[in-house]
Amino acid sequence: MYQLDEKIWFWALGVIPVIILFFLVLQFWKHRTQRKFADKALLKKLSPNTSLFKSVLKIVVLSLAFACLAIALVNPKIGTKLETIKREGVDIVFAVDVSKSMLAEDIAPNRLDKAKQLVTQIINNLASDRVGIIAYAAKAFPQLPITTDYGSAKMFLQSMNTDMLSSQGTAINEAIKLATTYFDDEEQTNRILIIISDGEDHSEEAAAVAEEAKEAGIRIFTIGVGDVKGGPIPEKRNGIVLNYKKDSQGETVITRLDEETLKTIAAEANGVYLNGRNTNDVVKKIGDILNGMDKKEFETKEYADFKDQFQWFLAFAVLFLLLDIFLLDRKTAWLKKLNLFNENL
Repeated sequence: MYQLDEKIWFWALGVIPVIILFFLVLQFWKHRTQRKFADKALLKKLSPNTSLFKSVLKIVVLSLAFACLAIALVNPKIGTKLETIKREGVDIVFAVDVSKSMLAEDIAPNRLDKAKQLVTQIINNLASDRVGIIAYAAKAFPQLPITTDYGSAKMFLQSMNTDMLSSQGTAINEAIKLATTYFDDEEQTNRILIIISDGEDHSEEAAAVAEEAKEAGIRIFTIGVGDVKGGPIPEKRNGIVLNYKKDSQGETVITRLDEETLKTIAAEANGVYLNGRNTNDVVKKIGDILNGMDKKEFETKEYADFKDQFQWFLAFAVLFLLLDIFLLDRKTAWLKKLNLFNENL
């Protein structure tokens, strides 16, 4: 396991292409100037020991020196010991609606992107809780099992889209059923399911399944994304709207935020409904709820005792710089025998 302390120093690697570009321009200028001064045969006699290979080698060595120096500034660290850490937290499963109606733009930038934003901000404000992610439309699909790796959770979250599930429609009950399999402990006071959706539910079973989830010790919180006035579902190609989704009669489909369904689901499972328009308000309310809950102690293995590794890269940088200083642009005896680039022909 490794850590990178100062990732911003990776920008220093941008010096390398500048060095290479400068070298190429310099070589082009030298070649043009030498051709004006004398022909190739005469130049060979005047400077028989000039080596193109050594010049290229110097640039390579100098580039390696800057690369090592940049990595040294980043200060990579390696975890040398795996420890079992005890934490207290809540198990939270996020069920994100990825049906086509989530493409509606009645909330900026669209419902699905707003849902991702909400989940990301909630995760950013967690401390030692565990999270899992479910994607659902007509069927539910496990995206990420319960984990403490928030980085992976956000990565999987950003990869979610409306094309990931072939079966379209919205069946919130499927998401609730799948969520019950995520919790594997016997404690029933710290299980949370957060459903982020526009509330459109084609199954009509969600309320009954939510009540069953409550009996299993799962509290369900629902977050509505969208507008009650609704909006059309754009059909895009390369980011350009080509048309809007139409029904079988050729009429433009208008999808609306169904708050009543989401409120009913939350009420059946001892939870709360939140309107997702204001991200900060949602994050604060969820945080307050989680802080007031009982915490479960669990164990997780993590790398500890991270040690700095910058000194190795710094040493290589110094070595390459010294090599660059002592490398001359003149041929050596062994280089003449190799006759690289057919320089004696």
